[in-house]
Amino acid sequence: MDRSTPLSSGKDGGNNSSNTNAQVENAARAAHATTDKVADAAAMQVDRLSGTAHRAVDSAADVASSAAGWASNVADQAGEIQTKAVESASAAIREKPITIVAGALVIGYLLGRL
Repeated sequence: MDRSTPLSSGKDGGNNSSNTNAQVENAARAAHATTDKVADAAAMQVDRLSGTAHRAVDSAADVASSAAGWASNVADQAGEIQTKAVESASAAIREKPITIVAGALVIGYLLGRL
């Protein structure tokens, strides 16, 4: 094959060149369109995943806040129970001090024997 012979089937070699340029431009446009579609789809997925992540973090924060409130209430209730127990013990000791001291000595002796 002679390398100087044009590859086009027509008489004018310039027509083949413009055809090739048109094909390249069409391919470039198609590539750009496909890239835009992929980018749009990816952006939608990122937005969806971002929303899911935000909802998960909000849910975790709500649960943590609720748990903190519950723990605070338990601590307050324990303090109230302790105060009531101390007041009750103090009242019992004031009413019958000798009986309470004797009972404590007996309990101490028995525990010491174990």
